[in-house]
Amino acid sequence: MASDRPRLLFVTDLAYRAAGRRYCDEDIFLTSRLREHFDLALCHPLDAAALLESPGFDAAVVRNSGPVLHHRAAYDEFRERAAERGTPVCTQLTGKADQAGKQYLVDLTSQGFPVIPTVDRFEDVGRLPDAAEYVVKPKLGADSIGLEFVPRERLRALAHDEGPGSGVLVQPRIDFRYEVSFYYVDHAFQYALYAPRPDRRWQLERYEPTPADLDFARRFIDWNDIDHGIQRVDACRAPDGGLLLVELEDLNPYLSLDLLDDATRDSFVASLTASLHRLLGGTGQPGGSGGPSSQLPGASVSVPR
Repeated sequence: MASDRPRLLFVTDLAYRAAGRRYCDEDIFLTSRLREHFDLALCHPLDAAALLESPGFDAAVVRNSGPVLHHRAAYDEFRERAAERGTPVCTQLTGKADQAGKQYLVDLTSQGFPVIPTVDRFEDVGRLPDAAEYVVKPKLGADSIGLEFVPRERLRALAHDEGPGSGVLVQPRIDFRYEVSFYYVDHAFQYALYAPRPDRRWQLERYEPTPADLDFARRFIDWNDIDHGIQRVDACRAPDGGLLLVELEDLNPYLSLDLLDDATRDSFVASLTASLHRLLGGTGQPGGSGGPSSQLPGASVSVPR
């Protein structure tokens, strides 16, 4: 007998290995919970475009699918197929941040946003603060692939080797106090985690954000203007005490769900479930209005604000 529940194509690479993270465990847990509300099929990112042609999938969810640079052509085809068929995708494919590469860091720098100062032309390095070392990384990089720390004098040699506009970014290497991440579903804040030790990025602990911290993170969520999906705002605490954006992950952010207490994890799953129902035209207010106003049948959660 056919099910009348919505059908989701859940895109993930369960075999992808990332330092300090267990992608497969997170998506196994998440799909086990989403199956309570949806009919769901998992697929590898290389198969996603072809499977979108299969009848019956109401939406696609892109989760821990690994860096897109490993399957760029397949990802572009997936986006094209989704647009052609009008298939809703979570996270929404209009993101202006990591979905489109790292150019946004240059743009936000020029617009005066609180980000790590970033340029993409070596002749503009003089606009950056003086630093003992600089970070050079590709615009389409991920997971620190291609990242280098270089002294200022070597930047001139890199400029000769790479040429201006060659697809790399330059930033000062900042002696930050710690990194902190803020996690959102649609426009609703869910939780925050931080790495007390800068040299151990994925040894995370729960972080209680201040109102100023949330104002900082919300500024980037508002700038990105995504109505539905998951975003992670990564920031560092600079020596002067302020926060600076490291990156805005709006493609497939790892969520560190295993580090949350049961209540927060349940709340996140309920928020994501409600978001997917809204995406599919179910009950609830639009995703961009600040989060769910009603709960799913049988749910009893308190979404952290």
